[in-house]
Amino acid sequence: MKKLMTLAICLFAFIGITRADDDKPVTVDQLPQKAQAFIKQYFADKQVSLAKQERDFFDKSYEVMFVNGEKVEFDKNGEWKDVDCKFSEVPADIIPQAIRTHIASLYPDAKVLQIDRDSRGYEVQLNNRLELSYNTSFQLTDIDD
Repeated sequence: MKKLMTLAICLFAFIGITRADDDKPVTVDQLPQKAQAFIKQYFADKQVSLAKQERDFFDKSYEVMFVNGEKVEFDKNGEWKDVDCKFSEVPADIIPQAIRTHIASLYPDAKVLQIDRDSRGYEVQLNNRLELSYNTSFQLTDIDD
């Protein structure tokens, strides 16, 4: 009986592992409405190279890659999590005003290349190779170079 129970646990673990990281290409029309509106508002002039749905165990997210190398990640509700504009600048309206003001005062010539958002706050990567971390109150918590 003990061996049967161990075998069943291993089988369920194996099935769970194979179902995790299950990426599926989707069209932009299949993204959540918020994600579609975000793309239309901030990346209307960019051509989509690939949109995909990613499944990780019990969670779902979306990733949209553009022909010019830019990338946006969305959560299951279509809220943006990560905006990565490797060779250009993240659209200013995406960055919270308090963070924009802080960056402009300390690094007036810097451009924001990437911004990540999660429940703990924001992480911003600048073109001068600095990574700035902010909490949910938009207070600077860390600088990494």
